[in-house]
Amino acid sequence: MPYYRTRAAAAARPSPAQTITAALIARLEAGTNPWRKPWATPAELARPMRACGQPYRGINAIYLWLIAEARGYTAQTWMTYQQAAALGGQVRRGEASEIAVFFKSYERTGIDDASGEDVTSRHRVMRAYHVFNVAQIDNLPERFTRPPLRRVAPAEEHRAEVDAFIAAQGADIRIGGDSAHYVPARDFIQIPRWQDFESYALYGSTAIHELAHWTGHKSRLGRELQNRFGSPDYAREELIAEMASAMVGADIGLPAGHLDNHAAYLASWLKLLRDDDTAVFKAAARAEEAAQFLLNNADITPNDHY
Repeated sequence: MPYYRTRAAAAARPSPAQTITAALIARLEAGTNPWRKPWATPAELARPMRACGQPYRGINAIYLWLIAEARGYTAQTWMTYQQAAALGGQVRRGEASEIAVFFKSYERTGIDDASGEDVTSRHRVMRAYHVFNVAQIDNLPERFTRPPLRRVAPAEEHRAEVDAFIAAQGADIRIGGDSAHYVPARDFIQIPRWQDFESYALYGSTAIHELAHWTGHKSRLGRELQNRFGSPDYAREELIAEMASAMVGADIGLPAGHLDNHAAYLASWLKLLRDDDTAVFKAAARAEEAAQFLLNNADITPNDHY
């Protein structure tokens, strides 16, 4: 094949950002919130894991959740072909890989046009690598194929853990009323009584969603929170809070359940992702930052319960 055709084929191939964004858009178009669907049952509460046993974070967690749900994978571990081979495993013939991404930083030196002096700028580029779920691989050691051990707490004990997690944040939380919201100007969260929710889990996940907004205060992570409903910035902040609550929920064994498949939010997120195929990556990074802020306050690491 002539070289120029190879170059053209490579240019036509979607970028990692386009691939992941397209998958999320397809799920949103179907009326499903991609970062919430995997939590149909308590047994599915887990972050996807690397072969080394560390949890995926940010957009990789969101995307691999989506793929696992779509393909019916119940195993949480993903690895490269080479990692599988090193462990004595063999990816089955015909199995398709998925991508995970990382960012590589590099410096570029040039000459400032105005001063004529050397200047150095720092850049980040996205790189992708291919992974397989362990459900696609034969002959792996038993530790990869047996169901993960997760501590399932009795309802009352879990309730106590959720209460302790919320209390550890030190936020001003005011109970009462008929809506849940965070007020940035006065830095407090308003939330109805837990008895007014369908379940205590829904109360907890709603509180964590609002706590995710709370992390954005200028005295904490400093996000822009004064956003008008329906604006792109409002949609972006809601996306951050939804993904952060999903991440925290996976780490403390609590299903995400705040906005559900609310049509107005799905529509605003669709527009956001269609307009910018890097938007979800930026939101996922901010969501992970918010989730880690909350988890650190409660002295929890993402794989404490795995």
